[in-house]
Amino acid sequence: MLFKSIVVALATVGAAVAQRPSNESICDYYTTALLKTNNATNQYTLLTLLVNTVVIGNYTQPNVGVSVPGILSADGMYNGTKVNLMPYFDGGLASSNNGGKMGVAKNFLDGGAAAPLMKNMPANDMSSNQYKLMTHLYQFFGSLLGCSGVGMTGFSAYAGQGSMYEVHKFMVLDPNEVGYFIEQVGMAAASFGVAKSDINAVATALETLFDSRCAPKTTAIKAQGPQYQSICTDEKCMLAMNSTCAAQPVMLEPLVANKTLAAGEGRTSGGAVQYQAGLIPVLSAVLAFFAL
Repeated sequence: MLFKSIVVALATVGAAVAQRPSNESICDYYTTALLKTNNATNQYTLLTLLVNTVVIGNYTQPNVGVSVPGILSADGMYNGTKVNLMPYFDGGLASSNNGGKMGVAKNFLDGGAAAPLMKNMPANDMSSNQYKLMTHLYQFFGSLLGCSGVGMTGFSAYAGQGSMYEVHKFMVLDPNEVGYFIEQVGMAAASFGVAKSDINAVATALETLFDSRCAPKTTAIKAQGPQYQSICTDEKCMLAMNSTCAAQPVMLEPLVANKTLAAGEGRTSGGAVQYQAGLIPVLSAVLAFFAL
């Protein structure tokens, strides 16, 4: 019933866009516009809708006619360059930071892949890597978009790693990969009727946080204080002003962990591949499409 009521509510999405008051956050404003009542539970629902769309593309109807491929699309394009983020999430590459000195292969689609996301859920269970990733994304973006209910019943505060650089450093993302991710966030927001000015504000915030190599510490989550946040770490990424590269060294491109899943991404020599205990790198073919 809840999912059906959400779909019905989205039928009015075209009427949601108006001038957002300057003293109201993006999250609070669009929660009211789309889901009528602004509370922590509805804010969490809004972030679930948004983030799931970023990951797997459009899955709710109707929307305002904006097609969103999603970050897991095998056919992603950015600035005329093919982008395939899937191998970072299906265990194809040893690109996850598990606390060691090199990346490990980790399957973040182990909680049902696209199927639960299409039901407005993070995963089929609460113990999977997928559940942890998706709920952390809801929480992180909830804070970034100013959800007033974060930390209240119905919308837990972000409980993940404070430094996005540390989370992503073994992925060695380049400007096109980071740009594609940010673009998908904007397109997902647009598909729900978010105003262009608000989309631009979100894109600017993400670019400021993530898109400059060796950027100095900055605060993304207030409770966690200043942290290194840039996820664009490839040498092709634009060097930040006041760069701190000594603290954020460039890593080698991640090793291929599964040649089939890697789909031509990553490197094939230079060290042994580590696997997270119990990992079976499996990919669901229904996900022609992505993920933090």
